[in-house]
Amino acid sequence: MTMSVKMKYVILFVLFFVSCSDNPQFDSSFLLVDVTKNYPLKELVLQDFMDVEYVPLETTDEFLCQGFVQDVTENCIIVRNFSRTGDIFIFDRQGRAVKKINRVGQGGEEYVLLLEALYDEETDDLFVSDLGRKIMIYDKEGNYKRYFKVRENGKYKSIRNFDQNYLICYDGNVSNDGETNGQNFLLVSKQDGSQKTIHIPFEKPIITAVISKTFQPGVTWGITPQTDFPLVPYKGKWILMEPSCDTLYTLSPDLVKKPFIVREPSIQNMTPEVFLFLSIITDRYYFMETVKREYDFADKKGYPSTNLVYDKEENKIYRSIVYNGDYTIKEDVQMNYIPLNQDIASCHIIPAHELVVAYQKGWLKEGRLKEISATLDDESNPVLMFYKHKKKE
Repeated sequence: MTMSVKMKYVILFVLFFVSCSDNPQFDSSFLLVDVTKNYPLKELVLQDFMDVEYVPLETTDEFLCQGFVQDVTENCIIVRNFSRTGDIFIFDRQGRAVKKINRVGQGGEEYVLLLEALYDEETDDLFVSDLGRKIMIYDKEGNYKRYFKVRENGKYKSIRNFDQNYLICYDGNVSNDGETNGQNFLLVSKQDGSQKTIHIPFEKPIITAVISKTFQPGVTWGITPQTDFPLVPYKGKWILMEPSCDTLYTLSPDLVKKPFIVREPSIQNMTPEVFLFLSIITDRYYFMETVKREYDFADKKGYPSTNLVYDKEENKIYRSIVYNGDYTIKEDVQMNYIPLNQDIASCHIIPAHELVVAYQKGWLKEGRLKEISATLDDESNPVLMFYKHKKKE
């Protein structure tokens, strides 16, 4: 079953108490978001609240890639293609080509379909999610080290480094009948794949996918929204977003859960459901998105969405547009790309041909992006635009 494709709040502070089997601790206040409200528009410039780093990926005959960033460490950038060729590209932090790995095959030391890749620089462990059903581990040279299977009927996604011993994962498996495994957040041992469940309270499971058995007779199709990111790093913690639950929790390294955002009305009472997804958090802003669970398989359109931002200083929520301050024109950037780590909030991929046009038309201000663009042609690898948290002075 195909389960993913690329697609393109009066604020109240209230007391909140929820019973849960493992007794999470709660703050006395949190953000309440009405996902049905129409908010006023706010325009922002990215560089006003985030540091921006541009990294051009070196282009060679062997290193031709689409720049889909999987992980960024102190010394490495791990990239794959959107098309599932099985290639894993390793660049250094300046974008210089280091190593290309492809272990696609049917053998015991190979993967069938690359979904995600994650690198632990301390142990030289490259974790590769094979169909989400097993995790293959290689070193940075591509040499096989070990593997482990995921939990029964599981399909891991959003695999991230939690600490020295564990990965944190979300089990995104959905059956042909729309059933899930229920409790989906897991700590997974890096050595043997053994799991610890992170309990999230909710009434009944709700999936983000739209499933069709009539679009193509005999085939079950499932489409998921592109911006459904269950795990968002934030100040040494993780934000856990379970679509079945009305509360988004923070999870600390000592496994204490606290409510961070609560949405209304309850997801359990909506048809069709409107989800609240979180993407980037800064000291001042929370960037969010509401997404309605609707999709037309014939037109290949759906999941209507609205970008939102909560401004902590103003204590208000707005619809949001964010512009790139390195352009002379109003060039908007999206704030709902895949979250990366505690230092780099996310990454925008800028195709080389777009920068060539922008340079020729004089749309770029003096600075690093213009300098890079002057060296590109239409066949160059993309430029990575890292959204980085500003360092406090």
